[in-house]
Amino acid sequence: MHQVLAPNSNRLIVKLVALVLGAFAFGCALVPFYTIICRVTGLNGKTEGVVSWAGGVTADLSRFVTVEFAGTTMQGLSWEFRPTTERITVHPGEITTTTFYARNPTNETLSGQAVPSVSPGWVAQYFKKIECFCFKQQQLQAGEERQMPLVFYVSPDLPVDVHEIALAYSFFPITKSR
Repeated sequence: MHQVLAPNSNRLIVKLVALVLGAFAFGCALVPFYTIICRVTGLNGKTEGVVSWAGGVTADLSRFVTVEFAGTTMQGLSWEFRPTTERITVHPGEITTTTFYARNPTNETLSGQAVPSVSPGWVAQYFKKIECFCFKQQQLQAGEERQMPLVFYVSPDLPVDVHEIALAYSFFPITKSR
């Protein structure tokens, strides 16, 4: 009887190991797949990154959009971080500049990376950043404070029924590999 069960047990073990490896591979593939889907669809409020500006976009002076700003730091980054202006009213297509304030109150140099999120998420495709501190890692020396610029415009293609957009930045700590 033991000899009859052995081939079936070996096959079951091989199937279970293949199932575990397949589940692991599927889990690893979800991260880049999710990023691609968010970039293409604007889900989760991910913006498309830097937009080159060569002119050619005409401001729609017949309407206004209010852009609200927020800033937070994640655990492990002891910075003070906030928008210098919490709300701006702009015409779609109008280039606007604002700043965010960051200060490192600690006695050590800290690095961070800002991750933007636009709400409602589907509107992210209409929020165009020309210059942003979020495009690269930021480093603040002990006690340093800085005004970090954001240059953007809201696309005139934004549907006319959208009157408010929220842009939030979360600053994550960047740790050195040891």
